[in-house]
Formats: sequence, structure tokens, C-alpha cells
Amino acid sequence: MKKNSLLCAIILGIMATTLPAQTVKKDYTHQVDSVLKLMTVEEKVGQMIQYSNNKLLTGPSLDSRNHTEEIKRGEVGSIFNILTVERAKQYQDLAMQSRLRIPLIFGLDVVHGMRTIFPIPMAEAASFNLELIKKTASVAAAETSAHGIHWTFAPMVDISRDARWGRSMEGAGEDPWYGSQVAKARVEGFQGTDYNDRNTVLACAKHFAAYGAAVAGKDYAEADISEHTLLQVYLPPFRAAVEAGVGTFMNAFNEINGIPATAHKPLLRDILKGEWGFKGFVVSDWGSVGEIAKHRMAKDNEDAGRLAAIAGCDMDMHSMTYARHLVNLVKQGAVDITLIDDAVKRILTVKFELGLFDDPYRYNYREKEIENKKVNAAHRKVAREAGAGSVVLLKNQNVLPVTSTAGKIAVVGPLNKAKKDMLGNWSAIGKAEEVISVFDGLKAALPKAKITYIEGYDLETNELKPLPDFSEYDVIIVSVGERAMESGEAKSKVDININANQQLMVKQIKEKAGKPVITLVMGGRPLIFSDMEPYADAILMTWWLGTEAGNSIADVLTGKYNPSGKLPMTFPRHVGQCPLYYNHKSTGRAWAPNNPWVSGYMDESVKPAYVFGYGLSYTTFEIAAPVMSKKEYKAGEPVVLTTSVTNTGQYTGKETVQLYLQDVVSSVTRPVIELCGIRQVELAPGETRKIEFTLSEQELGFFNSDKQFVTEPGDFKLFVGSSSDNLKATEFELIKK
Repeated sequence: MKKNSLLCAIILGIMATTLPAQTVKKDYTHQVDSVLKLMTVEEKVGQMIQYSNNKLLTGPSLDSRNHTEEIKRGEVGSIFNILTVERAKQYQDLAMQSRLRIPLIFGLDVVHGMRTIFPIPMAEAASFNLELIKKTASVAAAETSAHGIHWTFAPMVDISRDARWGRSMEGAGEDPWYGSQVAKARVEGFQGTDYNDRNTVLACAKHFAAYGAAVAGKDYAEADISEHTLLQVYLPPFRAAVEAGVGTFMNAFNEINGIPATAHKPLLRDILKGEWGFKGFVVSDWGSVGEIAKHRMAKDNEDAGRLAAIAGCDMDMHSMTYARHLVNLVKQGAVDITLIDDAVKRILTVKFELGLFDDPYRYNYREKEIENKKVNAAHRKVAREAGAGSVVLLKNQNVLPVTSTAGKIAVVGPLNKAKKDMLGNWSAIGKAEEVISVFDGLKAALPKAKITYIEGYDLETNELKPLPDFSEYDVIIVSVGERAMESGEAKSKVDININANQQLMVKQIKEKAGKPVITLVMGGRPLIFSDMEPYADAILMTWWLGTEAGNSIADVLTGKYNPSGKLPMTFPRHVGQCPLYYNHKSTGRAWAPNNPWVSGYMDESVKPAYVFGYGLSYTTFEIAAPVMSKKEYKAGEPVVLTTSVTNTGQYTGKETVQLYLQDVVSSVTRPVIELCGIRQVELAPGETRKIEFTLSEQELGFFNSDKQFVTEPGDFKLFVGSSSDNLKATEFELIKK
């Protein structure tokens, strides 16, 4: 085992104190300051430089140099896109040849799994199961750290209200409150409670900020939003990540109201590091420091580096800007050395917290866990559970579940056999050959049935193939939708309709067969499929579910798992409705049918195809009207509400009871309703259970016109139900103390 002998001497005898944070951390101030005093300007700036492993790039190529000599001089702080322990050791060996032997930190985009691939984050959000979301992040962290990687560039906590934006797939959808809960769950899952646990990795909240508000859904485009919307909608999940103890942040590519995010001092220094007290460090996104000049806020690359460093971007991801210019900017006095010191302290602190100064190779001793090159069986079990919980049943005309008595089943569409596509985008080192396809999953689940695969359409061109006579089949299962690389970064679309030929095929099958047609919709965002909807007896949104996709889907189709997913984003009827979200503001002319003088469209309804929070089950639930513990509450007093849920159907099932709030009158306009609580309850047929919600001022409050977070006295309405349009109401009054 190699040790950093020079710096180990500095830290001997120093007593560490535990900080009150979600993740157990120690105070390394003395050690960090001691190291900083030994460093040259070149070595300090080096800690702020991150390069991509030259064997794997996840962005446009910006530099093809071999960085060996820079690392040996101690002028590189981080390498990312490392995939193996061996490669990590090679780079760390170089760092150990530097004067101060400051260890490198290795990062990778582990978005929804490392080797075991879980459902894409949007799909997992549909489970509304925060414990399960936390669990998949924890498993992903264990696999990631076993490959010698310290740091994942996840979770993405951007709010997405526009289905045209391809990166919707990486987040938790459109709701700020729920997005905040998911952000906490994923940070806690990745980081655990103790950095000394080598099964954990450093998390990174991205993209700061308002990346999901890109104009017209175009990736990398500007976010032109009010300051109130920024505070109320787009920042809360980031604040939640800080409260959960997230170790790092990543800048966004976009500009926000005229300032590129990587150069946004009010966001980075005033809000994140100031008001919120964030102690970790901020890394740019790929090349975003240099892109400040492309935004035309900086005159050249050097000026871009100056602005980013002053704003509070602590580490430059592969743009070469800090590497080429930051030392000179400091020596010229264009960037104050105190700003450099602050950035380096943050980076060194994280390296101390990860234990890399004690042992730079501490993440490199677990090769035996991955020697067999196969996905861990226990991890597969988690993936299967997460996949089943992520499926959303959108329609069921009494054809599901498929029973074991089904004799002949036609499985139509190449997505039923596609394995790589089931991994989804950002699938790390997931292997297509390890994926369970829908076809294979069904065969395993229904061994007595005769299951026949029919291609239906060409996966590359979407051209239709000849269809057989379906008269001999009892049920037809059709898969349609996007392929894995149709959603994700740089995958914005103006047309989110499922391909016309795929939809036509569903119609032709129904008309030709006259048998039950079950349609599986696959993709990474809300999609439109109104042309085929009337011809499908059942529709399930199956997203991309990862390594165990086929087993998860088969579990749902056969009733082994009763579908419980809910939509975390609104599904539009027409792309012209985008951006579309349930928690819109009131208007003086609210939409009403058969009235042209309202906020709506001449040629399409304002109503979505499927609302936020929607999702069916094989059973039915009755949610009782909510009851307040009392009708008046003093400011600061917990607000308590109860309801009961009864399973009125024939199957055991899980319901997600959703609590929504309406502030009846306020000093600034508020949403018509806004989610403020969820409870999941699993019930046997005929079973009833009482559940309770407790709200604090945090849920009741909002940012006023002076940008202050306040809770105003007055009337409030609360609603409980199974989706954002199926609610029962009560009310209470909040009075002054």
C-alpha cells in the first residue's frame, strides 16, 4: 500500500470533530491549511483542473494531449471517465510522483447504475418509492467504488416541464417538492452516512441551475425565467441536495437571464456558497468554462477563465481554460489568489474526507468483487424490483393481468427483443448481453404458453413488416416507442409523437386480430400516442428499465407485481402544448369548455393526455375525504390531516396517496395546486388503512416579491387523491401567533 508520507506527517495528532451533516464528515481545516501553505500557484491551479481519460470521451473533443507530465508535476486535480481499477491505479501512480503527492479524484457519469443498470431516473421517479430510489443509488455506488471511482456526476435534480427536452430522462420530473425528495434520496443513497465506507461515492447535484428551463426545450439553450420562478421552482431540489450533505455541484451549460451559469456569481457565491452554506466544491460541465466566450460574455478563452474563477467555479472540466490561463491570470492580479485558495481548500477537503490522503489507493482493493465480470445476483434483484415499481399502467380494459392460462401469445415489435435499448442512455458499463429482454422475460414467466415473436417493423427505419394472421393467438403484446439514444443529452425533439408507422401497426393489429392488444410504450420522456390509443386495450409506460427490464415487465404483465407507478411528468396531447405542467398559475380567464374567451387553444384542448400523478392498478382504491385535526392553526404550528384508503378491488396493491395544497389568497400568485406530500400504502382486498400527513411552514411558505421566504396567514385548501385531477378537498385557516 502506498502512502502520501509527506502529507501524512502533517495530519498526525490532529483531533477531528464530527460536523452536523447528513453524511458524517470531520473537520480537516488544519490539515488543509497546512497543505495549502506548501503549494505553489501552479500546484493550486492544478487542483482546479480536471481532464477526461483519453480512452473515453463523453463530450466534444477539446484536447488530445497526453497529460502524464502535468500529473507528475502535481498540476492536475481530477480525472474522469475512468472505468477500471487498473486505469485508476495508473493515473494515481503518476500523481504519487508529484512533489506533494496530492491524490487525484476520479469521477464518472453513473446516472442509473454502473454494471447493474437500473431504470432511468425518470422511470424510478415514477415509482414514487423514495426508499427504493435511495437503495438503487446505494447499489450503484457500491459497484462504482469497486471500480476505483470516487465520484459520480449524479444526481441530476433539474426540474423539467418540457417533454421536448431530452434530458428529462435524467431527473425526477416537473414538481419541485417531489424533485427535492428524490434529490435527497439519491444523494443519501450515493454518499451513505459515512465517507469512510468504501461502498459509497461522492455525489454531484447538477446542473446548477435552471438547465431544465431551456427555451423551446432545446438542450444548451438559454433559460429566460423570472427570478421568482427560479427561486420557487428550479432551486428547491438543489437546496435539498445541500441539506442532504451533497459533496459537489456541477454548473449548467445554459445562461440564466443573461449570465452563463458557469460565470453566475450571484448563484454560485451569493446563494450556494453564501446563503446556503455549501462547503463542497463546484465543477463545470464539459467545456462550459470555455463556452462563456461562446455566449459572448467573455472576449476570449482567457477572459472566460477569469469570469468562471471569480464566479466560483472551483474545477474546470476538460475545457483547458484553467490549464492554459489561470496561473497567468493570478500572477497578473486579474484573479485574486484568495479565490484560488478558497477553491483549492474545498477540493482538498473533499479528498481528505474521502480518505485519499491516508491512502490514495483505498478504492482500488476490491477487484475480487468484479472479477467474474457478471452482474451481482442481489443487485439484479433490486433492479427487478425497481423496474416493476417504475411501470405506469395508463389504460386497462380488463385484459390485464395476463393469466397463466394464456395459451398462445404474439409478441410484436423489435423492442421486445432489443437489449441495448433497455439499458437506456447514460448506462455506464452496463452490458447489453446481460439484459433480460421482454421476450425472454415473458418466456420465463409463462413457461406453459406458446410465445411467438413477430417483428412488425424495422427498428432502424420504422418501415412496417408484413403481419401474420392473428386468429390463433389469445393476446398480442406490442412494444413501441423511442430507442435508447433518442432521449438524453443533445436529444431535444420538436416531435414527441411515437413514430406514425408504429402507431399504425397497433391499429392494423387490432383491426386484423380482434383480440386483446397490450401495448408497451418505451422511452425516456413523455410521449404522444393518440393515434394508437383507441386500438390498444391496455397501455403501459415501461420507460427503459435496465438490466432486468424483461423480468420487471413480465412481473407486471402477469400480475406478479401489481403496477403502482405514477407519472412524474404530464403527458401532453400535442407537442404544441409544451411546456405543460400541472402546477401552473391561475389566470383571470381560466379555461372552461365551450368558451373562446379563456386561456386555451382554438385547435386543441388545454387538458393533457395523462396528468401528473396518474397511474392505474389492477385493483381499485377509495381514498376518503381528508379530515383536519382542527380548522385553525397558528403560524409555526404543525398542520395535521388524516384520510383513509380502502382497497375496493380483487388484488393486493399499492396506492400512492398524494397531498396537494392551494394557498387561496397570497401576496404573489401561487399555483392552482402544488404537491406537498405522498404516502404509499399496500393493501389487501377489502383492507382499509388510516394515514396521516403533517405539514410545516416549509410546505406552506413561498418566496414573496422581496425574495423572502414567508408564510402568510389566511385560508388554505388541502386535497388528497390518486392523481392531480382526482382529488377530495378540505380547508383550514392559518392565523398569526
